Amino acid sequence: MSARDPQDVGLKGDAELRKDLDATVRARRDLGDEYDSALVESFLEKVEQRLDGAVDRRVRRQLAEQQMAAVRGTARQRNPVDSWGERYGFALLTLILAVPLSAIAGALAGFAGIVATWIGIVGVNATQAIRQHPELLSGRSRRSGGAE
Repeated sequence: MSARDPQDVGLKGDAELRKDLDATVRARRDLGDEYDSALVESFLEKVEQRLDGAVDRRVRRQLAEQQMAAVRGTARQRNPVDSWGERYGFALLTLILAVPLSAIAGALAGFAGIVATWIGIVGVNATQAIRQHPELLSGRSRRSGGAE
């Protein structure tokens, strides 16, 4: 068994709990076998209270760490609407519509119409990408924590 922090192993380092166990063993010797179950139940209740307290402290500490990470911006919150369909569906739709729009623009206005159509398609897709990922304009990725 490797050496670990006593809190990670359990209640190994809890002096008060050791005193309670010693008192329970002495009381069992003094009172006899008929009180075994009551003494064991009493001691187990104390152990359970200590475990509950330790778990509560750990959960509170982890929640506080997560909240601090969110406040600092290191944990990127996912947009619930940010799905595969929204990310790629819009781009696919504009590319599908680009074919007939290019044909119409080419027939009516020639090469200048095709260029104007594609500038519009690129502009619409760029606007959608920036709306979904505002950090694209700042030049920094939020995933890197903002450190440059």
